[in-house]
Amino acid sequence: MSRTVIETVTNINGYMLMVFYTPAHSWQFRILSSEGAVYGEKKTYYSARAAESTGRKWLEQVG
Repeated sequence: MSRTVIETVTNINGYMLMVFYTPAHSWQFRILSSEGAVYGEKKTYYSARAAESTGRKWLEQVG
């Protein structure tokens, strides 16, 4: 069974940034809007910090 570990959940300007780890895909991020839309890529990051940094850059572009 695969274990997903949630590292960070942060609310930024009404969007939720979540950073998580899975053994199959390493560190990733997703952004959730208040309407329920989910944004992100299935891209692997080698640290939680790198995934969070990229997620924050995405949010800068959104709003």
